[in-house]
Amino acid sequence: MAYITGIWIVWAVLALLLLILLGYRATITRNEEDLLFLEGGNELREHEQMMARVQRLRPAIRVVGGVTGLATITLVGLYLMDALRQF
Repeated sequence: MAYITGIWIVWAVLALLLLILLGYRATITRNEEDLLFLEGGNELREHEQMMARVQRLRPAIRVVGGVTGLATITLVGLYLMDALRQF
């Protein structure tokens, strides 16, 4: 089971990348309110720019989150298989 160390390293890198992406998205939307009253053109433009950045991040977050989930399932499966072999 020497390859487990490599899988743990890959999982840790993916999880860290996912946390970085989620943290970046949180900092982008930190000052947003649930209800916006956009009166001026400047406020509307800032909101649209912020939403464009969030929309560009969304596919990356989904992909990295999915791959991290698959790596987690793989690790759990490997440990379960090892536990079943020992019985």
